[in-house]
Amino acid sequence: MENQQKPRLELMHVGGQAILKGVMMRSPNSFAIAVRRANGEIALKEDAWEGLFGKLPFLKLPFLRGGAVLLESMHNGMKALRWSAEQAMEDEEAAEAAEKGVEVAPVAAEEKKGSAAVGGTIVISLLLGFALFIGLPHLLSWGLGELLGIEGMDGKSPAFHAVAGVFKLTIFLGYLWLISRMPDIQEVFRYHGAEHKSIYCYEAGEALTLENARKYTTLHPRCGTSFLIIVIVTAILTFSLVFAGMPDLTEIGWLNQLLFILIKLPLLFPIAGLAYEFQKMSAKFPNSVFIRPLIWPGLMLQKITTSEPSDEQLEVALASLRKVLWREEVGATVKAAEEIEYYTDYAAINPEPAGAAMQAQGS
Repeated sequence: MENQQKPRLELMHVGGQAILKGVMMRSPNSFAIAVRRANGEIALKEDAWEGLFGKLPFLKLPFLRGGAVLLESMHNGMKALRWSAEQAMEDEEAAEAAEKGVEVAPVAAEEKKGSAAVGGTIVISLLLGFALFIGLPHLLSWGLGELLGIEGMDGKSPAFHAVAGVFKLTIFLGYLWLISRMPDIQEVFRYHGAEHKSIYCYEAGEALTLENARKYTTLHPRCGTSFLIIVIVTAILTFSLVFAGMPDLTEIGWLNQLLFILIKLPLLFPIAGLAYEFQKMSAKFPNSVFIRPLIWPGLMLQKITTSEPSDEQLEVALASLRKVLWREEVGATVKAAEEIEYYTDYAAINPEPAGAAMQAQGS
């Protein structure tokens, strides 16, 4: 493929996520997953996509779209992780069968059962995330105030929510540091870096080649890691305003705090909406003297969640991106050629479209 800049067709929003041994990409009309199999092949799955915005147009409104994007991202991420785990399991079963000298037939996917499993996993993940990053910091802040006899640590004051934000950030950083020690997660972080490099390459309007993509940084301002930092700061400000002057709901201290925590649950969606709007604004003006200091913490945090990928990992990210662009070129209603395609050579994957400059959204 020629190493040249492609003609631009239209702006598109494309985002991605690193998964087990691969990368998921999504464009307005396409959802693609690419993973590197144990035999070196790239397994690629793509299909047409219609998100919540297509079904419920009012969710496109500012401050509502952030919550919708968050739910969509979780659904897509869980679905992609499940599929990549199935591919890895097939590789493990094939390796075990080879040792025993027998063959293993691939297991057909059960979409209905899989969809239910993805939905259940999302609900459980939301509950665990709420308990770990909202409930626990709140109770720790209240407990600290009770233990040290600090006034104003009653769940209402800005000081309380600032302390809770520190606890929240500490838990988050500790969690990232802990999982970053795991070899499998380290590989995911390399694929995360590959995802960012491939998106940068397309944003620049360059051909999606290894040579072009290698030179870009792994740090991207629209990364989900940066988004979470923005959410934490937005939550401190929002909770400080909402709970200021709020009366106690019960005379029992610990029960009152639990009720405050429950009130925070529905507030997460407007918080996500506010954080999303800020991230979109920062994406338009990343080099502004006012914006750059605000996005700097998120970029620094990506030094934990992204790593320099190998060429093989970068090929997988580029393959996934190329595939979603293929649908945007040929038409949203066209069916995928096969449910799963296998490629021994990255260059053999469907040629990338004539261009279409992109502004990546979330990565």
